Amino acid sequence: MAAVPTVRQRRLGAELRRLREAQGLTAEEIASRLAWSTSKISRIENARIGARVSDVRLLLELYKVEEHHMGEILALAQAATERGWWAQYQDSLTKEFAAFVALEDEASRAFNYGTYTVPGLLQCEPYARSIIRSNSAVVPNMTPRDVDRRVHVRKKRQEVLHREQALHFATVIDESVLMRLIDSRATMRAQLAFLIEVSELPNVDIRVISLDAPREPVFSESFTLLEFSPAYDVQFPDLLYIDNVQAVEFVDDKITYPFRRSWEQFRESAMSPEDSIERIARAVRDY
Repeated sequence: MAAVPTVRQRRLGAELRRLREAQGLTAEEIASRLAWSTSKISRIENARIGARVSDVRLLLELYKVEEHHMGEILALAQAATERGWWAQYQDSLTKEFAAFVALEDEASRAFNYGTYTVPGLLQCEPYARSIIRSNSAVVPNMTPRDVDRRVHVRKKRQEVLHREQALHFATVIDESVLMRLIDSRATMRAQLAFLIEVSELPNVDIRVISLDAPREPVFSESFTLLEFSPAYDVQFPDLLYIDNVQAVEFVDDKITYPFRRSWEQFRESAMSPEDSIERIARAVRDY
């Protein structure tokens, strides 16, 4: 699998494209002036290849970027050369999911709607292992080693909730998720108890939407909307991940905005955080 670009690489490519277009220059003109191929410009701007800091400096000088902003972009270019922790697991992940992990790791906020299972960031190990093992039906040639590595990735992902610049994670979980038996009753007790434990984190908001609560629109698939804070003087757009066999990533506001509005409607229809935790606690007792 080709290397999955980090958000830093994506930020860099998007900003270089914006700066080029602000100067009214085409990729062909830049390639001609620097004696590069047009495809090299395209691959850098679309984060398909890493950009050397020296090459970025040449581009910034050509775009007549102010000194302060040049310093920020060069710092971003240097940071973009660093590999993410997930790179060592790419042989066991689909390209789409590896890309999502890379994005999630650098997001500032995440808004999740879960229709069938507990979201990955909030799964305990036995529950996660059962979910991942069941995916062997749709992921060809998944070995026990792949299962172990994917479980480890899921646990590693959860570090974003505990680090100094923690991800703010808000989820609306369908009540059926609490009632759906995954693996065993013991696994479900452990999972629901883990939800109660992680809900105590100040950056985690868990809400349950009752089965008898009216809801519009009706979604059959889980999704996560990722939001990114500005960095290195560069803004990065919201990204949407639809959690299904064919994972999808959107960056167009015309696509992400309706999903954000839908999530806000789900949140309004859901129980309060306190009532949600009480509902989860009741499910623990039921199991």
